[in-house]
Amino acid sequence: MLRDITLGQYFPAESLVHRLDPRYKIVMAMLYMIMIFSGDSVICLAIGFVYTAIAVALTRISLKVYYKSIKPMFPFLIFTALLNILFIRDGDIYFHWNFIKITSEGVNTSIFMIVRIILLLAGTSVLTYSTSPIVLTDAIERLLSPLKKIKFPVHELAMMMSIALRFIPVLIEETNKIISAQKARGAEFDSGNIIAKAKSLIPVLVPLLISSFRRAEELATAMECRCYNGGEGRTRLRQMKSGKADYIALSVTVLFFVVSKITEMKLK
Repeated sequence: MLRDITLGQYFPAESLVHRLDPRYKIVMAMLYMIMIFSGDSVICLAIGFVYTAIAVALTRISLKVYYKSIKPMFPFLIFTALLNILFIRDGDIYFHWNFIKITSEGVNTSIFMIVRIILLLAGTSVLTYSTSPIVLTDAIERLLSPLKKIKFPVHELAMMMSIALRFIPVLIEETNKIISAQKARGAEFDSGNIIAKAKSLIPVLVPLLISSFRRAEELATAMECRCYNGGEGRTRLRQMKSGKADYIALSVTVLFFVVSKITEMKLK
């Protein structure tokens, strides 16, 4: 399961989305999230689905990769769907037994929430899959650069986000190694009840925490040895330049956003 997690990973490819300015991609991702979260109708979700399908197709990344980003969320999606089905009691009754009451409104809300979360995961994955963590850090710092005037630690914030994204795959790989080592010593992670399974994770979490602190200390030492002192006086190897493709992509995103909002207002 852990090997299927693709969160924070970058998949290089020769695509239009990969070549876009990361600053524009971050803005488009923010507009996309607002569009998905604020939409309360099926038509708005359909518009979001069309936009997501176009973006995913333009990245030229296999659909299996996007499926891997959604797969770990299946238990959460099922749990959310069950809560909506059991606690929303408006609409026509489909099933009623004792305290269990399944209604049309509960089923519709569950489906709506699952589709919304899946679209959100797939759409935001387009940003991380098509943008390397280093470039993403530079883009975040550029977008937040006006906050430097009020002494906000923009560079430090962007650096922390970059390091967090960079070490997600490393921690996943480290966790797999620890689990394999514990299984070789006779540990069982799949047997027993929930409490037993939780206790079996202790031999994994303790070495993982120790390894994480050791990596953090080594990274801090390496940065100090290279005389790292924050963003003051630093120059940049990569200069970000926007072009015609960036303007067109942002315009298309704004168009989808406006159409979604107009549709929402008309339905109300």
